[in-house]
Amino acid sequence: MLVLAWPLSKGQVILHRELNARWLIVMKLFTVGPVACRPEVLEEMKRQMFSHRSEEYRELHRETVRRLREFLETKNKVFLFPSSGSGVMEGTVRNCVERKMLCCINGAFGKRYAEVGESNGKIVERLEPELGKPTTPELLDEKLSSAPDVEAVAITYNETSVGLLNPLPELAKVVKEHGKFLFVDAVSAMGGVELKVDKWKIDVCFASSQKCFGIPPGLAVASLSEGTLERSERARNKGWYFDFKLYEKYQERESSTHMTPPISQILALNKELELIDAEGGKQKRFEFYSERMRRIKEGIEALDLALFPERRYESPTVACVNAPEGISGPEVYERMRERGFELAKGYGKLKERTFRIGNMGYIRLEDVDEMLQVLGEVLG
Repeated sequence: MLVLAWPLSKGQVILHRELNARWLIVMKLFTVGPVACRPEVLEEMKRQMFSHRSEEYRELHRETVRRLREFLETKNKVFLFPSSGSGVMEGTVRNCVERKMLCCINGAFGKRYAEVGESNGKIVERLEPELGKPTTPELLDEKLSSAPDVEAVAITYNETSVGLLNPLPELAKVVKEHGKFLFVDAVSAMGGVELKVDKWKIDVCFASSQKCFGIPPGLAVASLSEGTLERSERARNKGWYFDFKLYEKYQERESSTHMTPPISQILALNKELELIDAEGGKQKRFEFYSERMRRIKEGIEALDLALFPERRYESPTVACVNAPEGISGPEVYERMRERGFELAKGYGKLKERTFRIGNMGYIRLEDVDEMLQVLGEVLG
């Protein structure tokens, strides 16, 4: 059975998997979500519950939303969703697309966006470069010129399945030149990568708690432009749970949500945002993510391994690594587990060919160095 995570005296969060009554294996997390959480965050989640209609909750809700708006550099409204990021993904389709949308697909999660659109009865145009290559502004401009009737463009900022970061500022400019709504799946980017919602004119930008913010799963956050809320007002058959106008109504009237929110996760996110500010702000946070990924990339290269995506577009939050000759990606994953390190398997078409190293959540530089040393021993 799985036993809850907690910090050691050194601060390293570990996960105990109890195999039998006599012994335990200690797992250090380099996953792509859920990820290890800071001790301070876990401590915050131990607080006793209170009503989500109480003044105590309203104050927490207002403060968390305020911190998020500052973090995302937006004057747009920001909402807290009791779901994973996929819930908000479906919400964008149901609230803001009447007939047709375009999905930029660079891997499994861009493909998920297209499947969500089609499952909700929308016509979905697809722009799908070769796996491992980014969506470029030129490709996007050409596609939109040939499909002028799409209402919105969905872009996966950081494609977790292949470890690829798309050039979002340039892509956003193209979308706006064509006058379309822009939906950004920032699930494995928000909190670890620069994100300027207003400057880049993003209409909906959403993420999940269990990635870069380093919070347990169960909470999604999103910024919504006035245009998307106006579109939601006119939308038919948009459902109830992800009705954007209901989120707006209850936030303005109650400083809450129209259903029970995940209070513990919101407490944790508020604490994490507070800690980011206390440690020098989000730029310091992004620099730390970059430094960790630099060490991972240098360690990978020292082992004569290579990252899968095209150079210059590698993700700063997850490394997708080509498995060496003679050993599959799943074998690398299993061997690392035997040594106490939980990486992530390759995804979809890349399952056999790659393994992934997550750089999200509570990971120290010394933990990265230790993981790379063990990886070298496993492959040696």
